[in-house]
Amino acid sequence: MSYDLIIGDRAYSSWSLRGWLLFDAFDIPVKTHLARLYSDELPNMLRDYPPAKTAPTMRTPEGFVVPETIAIAEELATRHPDARIWPTDPRARSVARVLASEMHAGFTALRSHCPMNLRLSYTDCAPPDAVLADLARLDLIWAWAKKETGSTHWLCGDYSAADAFFAPVAARIAGYNLPVSPAAHGLCSGPSHPRPLPSLAGHGHGRSARSTVLLPGLPAPPMARPHPAGRQSGLRHRCRKHRLPLFRQARHPCAGTVQPPLRLLQRLLPRQNCR
Repeated sequence: MSYDLIIGDRAYSSWSLRGWLLFDAFDIPVKTHLARLYSDELPNMLRDYPPAKTAPTMRTPEGFVVPETIAIAEELATRHPDARIWPTDPRARSVARVLASEMHAGFTALRSHCPMNLRLSYTDCAPPDAVLADLARLDLIWAWAKKETGSTHWLCGDYSAADAFFAPVAARIAGYNLPVSPAAHGLCSGPSHPRPLPSLAGHGHGRSARSTVLLPGLPAPPMARPHPAGRQSGLRHRCRKHRLPLFRQARHPCAGTVQPPLRLLQRLLPRQNCR
């Protein structure tokens, strides 16, 4: 038996993306069950996974249900020590856990103003002061982590759960063109991971192909567009024809009109496996 993982669409659900990365990035076999967000699919599916009520939710081969991404990371780390989900060095491991914990509970202004959407890129989203404060905090803790661990590539040395937790943040920084320091920007759009990767998307042999491989069905190349004025989030508009939030439904009839930024997760994804 293998693990079961319930997630929503990774293009719109940042926590689903994190949960999925904890398996895919560390080569842990899993059977993924995709539930359509903002519909009855997720609650109906979770009825067989008590007491879970959110995605991602994991079920172990023994049948034990583990909701919440932090709990999933810790359980997988305990069961698969060779996967090195957390750094092996005690100092780096402590730093990585600090980062993941703060991501789990913080950055609410950034998450509210810039909803997760890998199918759209904005040239500018006019971030308010609260978002700028979150970005300054990101700059601070990312620089602190690399200084404390001596890392030159990932946040805490080798790729770890901390990098998986901040992958959707890198997506927001790149997709909304948010102002961050050059060092932080490098984590979102820097050079590829040295590990060679197969060309699953048909246009490259490395990190340059990451988004279309990661999220099946996404079109390419990316389309940047101005952020609509006068709204807290330009993604929270509705399609007049179908009366649905365009940013919420992966299979929305009009979803094909928006396209993803192709540099979103360039540095915070270690590799991509076709599953």
